[in-house]
Amino acid sequence: MTIDKFLTNVKTLIKMHSEGQLGGETMPEDVLIGIVPKEDLQEVLTLAMALNYQRNSFTLWEAVVKAYQDEETKWIFNPKIVVNSDLNVLREALLLHRVGLQPNRHPEIWQRVAKGIVNFSTKGNVQGLLEAVRYDVHSLKEIMQNTRKSEFPYLSGPKIFNYWLYVLESYTDIRWKSRELITIAPDTHVLQATVKLGLCPEDVLNGSADDREVVANAWEKVLEGTGIAAIDVHTPLWLWSRAGFPSLLNS
Repeated sequence: MTIDKFLTNVKTLIKMHSEGQLGGETMPEDVLIGIVPKEDLQEVLTLAMALNYQRNSFTLWEAVVKAYQDEETKWIFNPKIVVNSDLNVLREALLLHRVGLQPNRHPEIWQRVAKGIVNFSTKGNVQGLLEAVRYDVHSLKEIMQNTRKSEFPYLSGPKIFNYWLYVLESYTDIRWKSRELITIAPDTHVLQATVKLGLCPEDVLNGSADDREVVANAWEKVLEGTGIAAIDVHTPLWLWSRAGFPSLLNS
């Protein structure tokens, strides 16, 4: 397949997505809409995203909604409270609605990410963290994936980090500088769609960290100079795979 043909297919896929031809627009995080108000959304998206690893995303965000609506557990989405909470109390709150599944690892991750937010933000929240880097993706990457990486376990990983940036942009009013640095977030559906389009061989379906990096790099390279940001292809790919790869000719 020629590069021109490949890019034509990508543009067709994006068009199909915009026209609602990929089996619906429902994404896992949509369950937060109308339930979590704007002032809490950044914290909810950030803390919960750190646990969005090797699990069903729909189930995770449904659990997040239950925990947020429960006055006994809503506090887990306030970094300043989480930082000073007893780990056993935090564990009980995270497990109650199954926001956390691993009784030892997940509470530790949650509290460390909360501390990372509070320690770097003069406001003690995500807004303050983003304001400190002036909403610049390059600066945020330098902090969370380099100089202070240990303070943001899982969230600093390339897959979750880039998808977190995309979700913040999609569900809040954030507008990023250096947006082109947000790479595609290669989960299982994105890997399958990438292979289906012919960009990468089936070997990447093993889904190792190296495989995901190969896919992310491949998308970054093939879209360079096209005016299409890699992260903008994520949702069309995800929905296309989930819909069972309907024919691109239908558009």
